Amino acid sequence: GARESGNWKRRRHNMARRYDSRTTIFSPEGRLYQVEYAMEAISHAGACVGILATDGVVLAAEKRVTSKLLEPEMRSDKMFQVDDHIACAVAGITADANILVNWIRRAAQQYTYNYQEPEPVELLVRDLCDLKQGYTQYGGLRPFGVSFLYAGWDRRHNFQLYHSDPSGNYAGWKATAIGNNNQAAQSLLKQEYKEEMDMEAACKLALQVIGKTMDSTNVQPEKLEFCTLTLEDGKPVYKELSNEEVEAIINSVELKKE
Repeated sequence: GARESGNWKRRRHNMARRYDSRTTIFSPEGRLYQVEYAMEAISHAGACVGILATDGVVLAAEKRVTSKLLEPEMRSDKMFQVDDHIACAVAGITADANILVNWIRRAAQQYTYNYQEPEPVELLVRDLCDLKQGYTQYGGLRPFGVSFLYAGWDRRHNFQLYHSDPSGNYAGWKATAIGNNNQAAQSLLKQEYKEEMDMEAACKLALQVIGKTMDSTNVQPEKLEFCTLTLEDGKPVYKELSNEEVEAIINSVELKKE
């Protein structure tokens, strides 16, 4: 009897392990473990914050890889411009992000070519999420281990901020955070975010939130990346802030790290 009971327990354990080997198999509780593991990987990545202001959108991210020996990159590995009217910040596996960014850039250009106008922001986000969802449903594929924050502008909805995760879900936000310590970041945003914020106030709040998520006590401009999307003469303008501009924001904010 005892031996039979031990065999049954072993068999049950093996069955439980079987459900997390593929993305296409539901567990008895109705969960897709591989998708959950992909989201867990993102929660250990460098943090990204997005804040919607009255006159634009700001994205801020923590740069994990910093070294004096590194060649200063011509492009960022956390911030990407997708089109004139949309940009994104990524948290997770950068190699996965590169594939998706190339795909979404191509989709945006294809839409412009077909319809002679920029693609609405939410439609573009939904297109990418449809692709990501496919990677949770078909055998032999793994989910993309990356989450996105999208900052965008279109004539219909003005400035917008979206978040999407490896499952293919997306949502519109006024302010949100992904990556490392995102729970602490979210609670600070809930307390401090105000709908009437302008870009200057939004940049300061983004810095405070990123400061809270980072492990180090002193925040250096080399460890941060900021980008903004604003309107100039009725056209959206994407800008990545230089180290000097980030340092100016740091100097104007007293970081209150607990």
